[in-house]
Amino acid sequence: MEKKEDELQEVLRALPSDAVKDLLSHQVCARCILRVFGVQGRAYASPSLSSLFAQHSQTQLCRLCLGILQFTYSDDTKTLLQNDNLPLLIAQTVQRQAYHFHSFSLEVSIPPIVLDNDNSLRSYMKTKYGSQPWFQQNLHIGCISAKDALKFSLVYPLEDLLECKSSMGPFRIRLTFCHAKASKGDEKCSDGAESCKRRKIGMSKIVAGPVFGERPTSSSVENDSSDCCEFLLEKANEPCHLTYFCYRTPFYFGGRYLKYSRNVSQTRWIIDDERMGEASVEEIIGGNILQACQGDSFKFHAAGREDIDVRMLGPGRPFIVEVQNARHIPSELSVKDMEKTINSMEFSLNKLVKVKNLKLVGSDGWNLMREGEAEKQKQYAALVWISRPIKDEDFQCVSSLKDLKVLQRTPIRVLHRRSPLEREKIIHWMTMETIAGSSQYFLLHLCTQAGTYIKEFVHGDLGRTHPSIGSILGCRAEILQLDVTDIKMECFLT
Repeated sequence: MEKKEDELQEVLRALPSDAVKDLLSHQVCARCILRVFGVQGRAYASPSLSSLFAQHSQTQLCRLCLGILQFTYSDDTKTLLQNDNLPLLIAQTVQRQAYHFHSFSLEVSIPPIVLDNDNSLRSYMKTKYGSQPWFQQNLHIGCISAKDALKFSLVYPLEDLLECKSSMGPFRIRLTFCHAKASKGDEKCSDGAESCKRRKIGMSKIVAGPVFGERPTSSSVENDSSDCCEFLLEKANEPCHLTYFCYRTPFYFGGRYLKYSRNVSQTRWIIDDERMGEASVEEIIGGNILQACQGDSFKFHAAGREDIDVRMLGPGRPFIVEVQNARHIPSELSVKDMEKTINSMEFSLNKLVKVKNLKLVGSDGWNLMREGEAEKQKQYAALVWISRPIKDEDFQCVSSLKDLKVLQRTPIRVLHRRSPLEREKIIHWMTMETIAGSSQYFLLHLCTQAGTYIKEFVHGDLGRTHPSIGSILGCRAEILQLDVTDIKMECFLT
């Protein structure tokens, strides 16, 4: 501790005393003084920083940061708070939420009025001290932003309180400061977003000691000295409003599901407050994953969908479950336990739904699934009835068709919820399999391009799909049962 205080004293001794006293007389707080001179690192987190300037008034609100770096703010009840233990309050909030994490990332949002104040002060410093040697020597440095100074002030004590390091990761602590006073910066932003872009300095650039930052960006346009003087004479009466919370970025679970029931929908299906089907794949899989991760909510994404009366067999359909704000970090072993739990549930025992190859995937898993979806092929088995007895030549006729192009207008059964379009799809191959003791029933095995309407390809949908099995065989055809037997998707969870 003594070493850190010695380092702080060394930093302060390197600052020009006349400029420091001048800034203090204009109600600029100790941390803002450090950032005006480009100081970075642990100096901001020193508990004795303010006491070193005790001979000057430090109780009034800082005219630069409006109390942000004094840990002075108002809360949701509009109560004015001045709390040097802000890192402790944040840490207690995190601990109450019972998150499991190995590192944290601090996110800070600062109102534009603080940037305007910085610009005015910068102009003032140049006007008053521009000819002094120390200013000329440090002309290349820039004022550290209030956002980064606040990170310097909070990150180091939070690392001690939370017993982990700060780094970019899934667990985030977010602080948002707002101010009631409108700023010129807000008006400029409405005229053009480019003029209001501000470069973010990551915590990876944090170093201890009086190391100087980079030159301000083009958004730091200097105001004239008259604007500056007006700013310095204006007293800051109202602090910023602070809200803070913690959250975790989404976790993604990938796998394949099988659906054995013809009375289970893929997603929750409610019509006029009445559930359709026994259950849904979404609720069975996503609900159990959400409970295991102790998250707030989840989203279920699948590589396509099947109708409620269509089974999903074979290796299964790829899916992604996106869990929002999970408190628990699952291990590989616990993910396997999730899979076992889902497969041992009542739904699975009743042969409704099963999960295969469940695993944690990165956010790129969603992109991989979507990329493969456009090119993937699906295989089906359909029980078909035709209006005449099956002939021997029918088998050869069907099996000889390769990469058959089919034009499909949006089926009548989904016109109420889908745009009336015409789509070209490809039937890659087909075979017919006889059913013992039946002359008009057969199993149709086929491999198609993703997005093909199989039911309509069989019966023709009153001519909206052409050709169809009915038109190919020259008779009426009806589909009685349909199963998805395979989804070829080599890029994802094979």
